Amino acid sequence: MSGSYDDSVGVEVSSDSFWEVGNYKRTVKRIDDGHRLCNDLMNCIHERARIEKVYAQQLTEWAKRWKQLVEKGPQYGTVERAWCAFMSEAEKVSELHLEVKGSLMNEDFEKIKNWQKEAFHKQMMGGFKETKEAEDGFRKAQKPWAKKLKEVEAAKKAYHAACKEEKLAISRETNSKADPALNPEQLKKLQDKVERSKQDVLKTKEKYEKSLKELDNATPQYMENMEQVFEQCQQFEEKRLRFFREVLLEVQKHLDLSNVASYKNIYRELEQNIKTADAVEDLRWFRANQGPGMSMNWPQFEEWSADLNRTLSRREKKKASDGVTLTGINQTGDQVSQPNKHSSSLSVHSNTVQSVQSSYNPFEDEEDTGSTVSEKEDNKIKNVSSYEKNQSYPTDWSDEESNNPFSSTDANGDTNPFDEDTPPAMEVRVRALYDYEGQEQDELSFKAGDELTKMENEDEQGWCKGRLDNGQVGLYPANYVEPIQ
Repeated sequence: MSGSYDDSVGVEVSSDSFWEVGNYKRTVKRIDDGHRLCNDLMNCIHERARIEKVYAQQLTEWAKRWKQLVEKGPQYGTVERAWCAFMSEAEKVSELHLEVKGSLMNEDFEKIKNWQKEAFHKQMMGGFKETKEAEDGFRKAQKPWAKKLKEVEAAKKAYHAACKEEKLAISRETNSKADPALNPEQLKKLQDKVERSKQDVLKTKEKYEKSLKELDNATPQYMENMEQVFEQCQQFEEKRLRFFREVLLEVQKHLDLSNVASYKNIYRELEQNIKTADAVEDLRWFRANQGPGMSMNWPQFEEWSADLNRTLSRREKKKASDGVTLTGINQTGDQVSQPNKHSSSLSVHSNTVQSVQSSYNPFEDEEDTGSTVSEKEDNKIKNVSSYEKNQSYPTDWSDEESNNPFSSTDANGDTNPFDEDTPPAMEVRVRALYDYEGQEQDELSFKAGDELTKMENEDEQGWCKGRLDNGQVGLYPANYVEPIQ
């Protein structure tokens, strides 16, 4: 038979076998699937790397927030250091997870990308060179056998048609013998038809058997050629499978922090820091620095001094170094040299007063840098500690509040024992005319147009005391604002 070979025309696929015409396409498709699987694996690794990065960022933010909270909170001593060790652990683990992210992207991801580029070569007309080579190889191996298969199918069809025609001719001849209306000539034609049908059956059967034999003879060569092309595809796929196994093992090593010495050291160091917490040592420290062990300037007889009665302006009192030192009471050396973190001197610090008045929260100004902690949970964390270590406490130990220069008459700590006995002014809402940037810790900062509350009238130096809407209390120039009508 002549004509071009077409593996999709004239042949019915009787099974799902690889040897059926056209069923090699599943093997060819596996090459394209291999390229897509490389992309899938790279996407998988990229997503895991992004998770590692986000987790590292969250650990760092958590450590920063809680380290600041603990340091400003009431916890002290060795237990404080043990607590802070958890934040140090988070920072170190964060660094390790960033290293994992770097290894996944810089090593594993790039390795797959480069291998894919070397293994699959794109063609100008689309598709891959490896796919076309496999397709052409299978078509070439299958073409001769598929051609003979078509001949067999055609011979079988012709043979079955001849058998059908023979059966029909015999039936007509049998029926004609019982019909008296037929003349001998007509009967002779029917008999000749039967004879020709039998001859056709013999010829088509012989041709069918011959084409089938030729197909059987061509089958071994067909199988050998198909096997050869298939093995080439198998070798190509074997390289991909082995490469994937190699990459997955490397990914496993990068993800497994249990075998990293520095990871084990982090928790060994954390355990040691926790075990160093000593309740007896912390109680001894608190007694010496915050309890009966503190030194005290006990009241002594003092001569009258003109300096004691000197009237200080509010501005001069506010600008006194870090606080107001009581005249005639000498500070001991131990009190002066104490660290700021656990200070217990008798000076009234202006920054401490300001922090109490404004209910300062160390995490209110912290920006969200991608943390997945919800705002509700974040607010809960912010409000865990309601006061700081350096918070000033009222000294309500005197029964005569009016005559006691140390008594605290204002819950916010605004009262200074040396202030003039002036009645409180009525609060007035004012609006800023100009921008002002506070130069001292006790001064307010605002922009033109901002509104605030004036708490006290202008003093001799031209300063007023006011309160911003966020609760911060401080001084500002009186000529920088105007009353709100």
